[in-house]
Amino acid sequence: MFFSQARQIAADIVGRMTIEEKASVIRYDSPAVERLGIHEYNWWNEASHGVARSGMATVFPHAIAMAATFDPELIGKIGDAVSTEARAKYNNSLEKGDRDIFKGLTYWTPNINIFRDPRWGRGQETFGEDPFLTASLAAEYIKGLQGDGEFLKSAACAKHFAVHSGPENIRHSFNAVVTDHDLWETYLPAFEWSVKAGVAGVMGAYNRTNGEPCCAHTVLMQKILREKWGFEGYYVSDCGAIFDIFTNHKYVDSLTEAVAVALKKGCNVNCGDAYRVILDAYEEDLIDETDITDAAVAALSVRVMLGEFEDERPYSSVPFEKIECDEHRDLNLQAARECVVLLKNDGILPLDPGTGKRISVIGPNASSVIALEGNYNGISANNVTLADGVKKVFRDADVRVCKGCNIMHSRYNDCKGFANMKSEGIGFAERSDYTILCLGLDCTVEGEENDVVNEYFNKGDRASLKLPKTQMELAEAVCDVCENLIVVVLAGSCVDLGEKVTGHAKAIIHGWYPGAAGGLAIAEIIAGLHNPSGRLPLTFYRDGAALPNFTDYSMKNRTYRYYEGDVLYPFGYGLSYTKFEYSDAGIMSETDDEYLIRVRLSNTGHADGTEIVQIYASYKDSRTVTPRFQLCGLGKCRIEAGGSVQTVIHVNKYWTSAVLDNGERVRPDGGIIFYVGGHQPDRRSCSLSGTECLEIRV
Repeated sequence: MFFSQARQIAADIVGRMTIEEKASVIRYDSPAVERLGIHEYNWWNEASHGVARSGMATVFPHAIAMAATFDPELIGKIGDAVSTEARAKYNNSLEKGDRDIFKGLTYWTPNINIFRDPRWGRGQETFGEDPFLTASLAAEYIKGLQGDGEFLKSAACAKHFAVHSGPENIRHSFNAVVTDHDLWETYLPAFEWSVKAGVAGVMGAYNRTNGEPCCAHTVLMQKILREKWGFEGYYVSDCGAIFDIFTNHKYVDSLTEAVAVALKKGCNVNCGDAYRVILDAYEEDLIDETDITDAAVAALSVRVMLGEFEDERPYSSVPFEKIECDEHRDLNLQAARECVVLLKNDGILPLDPGTGKRISVIGPNASSVIALEGNYNGISANNVTLADGVKKVFRDADVRVCKGCNIMHSRYNDCKGFANMKSEGIGFAERSDYTILCLGLDCTVEGEENDVVNEYFNKGDRASLKLPKTQMELAEAVCDVCENLIVVVLAGSCVDLGEKVTGHAKAIIHGWYPGAAGGLAIAEIIAGLHNPSGRLPLTFYRDGAALPNFTDYSMKNRTYRYYEGDVLYPFGYGLSYTKFEYSDAGIMSETDDEYLIRVRLSNTGHADGTEIVQIYASYKDSRTVTPRFQLCGLGKCRIEAGGSVQTVIHVNKYWTSAVLDNGERVRPDGGIIFYVGGHQPDRRSCSLSGTECLEIRV
């Protein structure tokens, strides 16, 4: 059903409502309008990587982990599985008469903010630092969530519009200052592509952008989203953001004025309690009935598109048994395997699963379930921690597990639990042939605004790229007693392990927050049962001190596109157990909108493997600033050892355009060079991989 058709139906329904009823349906906790046969409806629901906060569900790898697959098609399949479980839960809730929070079909996902700074705790909810990768994955996840039927399978919502990525501790009062160039080149593309993908909703951010609150923003909401892009869906405030307009931003002098400015700028649904005073704003002549009517029509249109008012409810046959079914568990395991990034391998991996030697699995995340989940998650009945996975895969080995205690916080420095864990961990390591040390973070310290403040964390954000002192003490002590050390990091962003650990470890794996099947997937990769293919969706910096101030939203010296310094591991990087060679790269054809680029890949190693083909564009323009490189095309090829394939990749010219300050995208007057390979063409990437990218000059 098209927005225009749904809007006509919604307008007819709203036309029969009183002003009080209209005002009620634009609250997130919308009450019933019984005389019109409209049930109560709660708009708030989450599905960042599976249906969240409403009980059992398949817990897929978190968004940043999904981004590491570099595979839009896979992300679309995950979105479809998530919406299937969404309908199964919705159908069950309706049968039980339960229409409470987290029971509806309007999901406030995906988070498509640009992960511009690795210190941001909520970066784990995003698809990384690159506009092209974020836009590509977001579009497919949205399509998967919403389906391609007559009615929406579920309603996606792109958030947080726009220019938002921390700091968490000041998000309710912060003003993100951004140039027009950075706005159009970096912060807006993923939202534009989400609108092109037909996203049903857009959520405004808490902060201001260039002075105006993002839930009452003339340029963002009216001129860009509605007028320039033609967005027809609903706009919703982040939860409590309309209160912030008055109480924290001091943009207006009263709550009724905050409600009025948000409503008039196009905020159709309010998450929070601010719209409970909407009739007071009406009585004060701050708004008129037309403002309320327009918002009500926008809100009801989405509910129409979900089929709520149909005599025969769409997708009503999706059974409860689809929740964490075998099919979805298989897909989850595939996603977990493909998100894992092998950062270092001195030949120790793969480790023969038939070895009869002793393997120790130690560290704070070795047996941690919450380190699988990340945040904004459901509950799985099938969690496999790293310790569980190693025991399952290495059946012939003598596997010893030291569970220890949670040592995420610096307050554990002197606690007896840490002292015991450290001594026991060292004891296990020095008596083993191989030690798998699982370090990292979890949602108790990294994520949305929280109360943890110390030298490593600041209310959800990270104050340091290093791990807490307790973990580093354990890791360095293990280095002293164990020669064959494999380090696994579970965290939502980059981690600097320090020179001693990085230098001593024979293998380093970054597993993100890999979902319920994560422990099994990582164990399979360690054993060589699956060849790693994950790639970094953000830059791993050597030292956070080299980064600009966290509150600086300029893209200068940020992300692989503009960072000039040396890095630990580059964006797009990841190792394999085999080698791929590229040849015969060229442009097959060119149209007004895109290039078709061909390349031949050969697997010259001894293992079957999957290669992520990455195409970057380098271009200069005399009228504006341009990035060092811009990812603009992706391909995924599964090739048997000794095999060879030719692949063709579409490159939309949107991503090879120079961006002027007014947002116009123009053909660069300095020409374009395409780089085709398994990584970006910077010196560090080529050095780590031992291969150069092929060049195509346009």
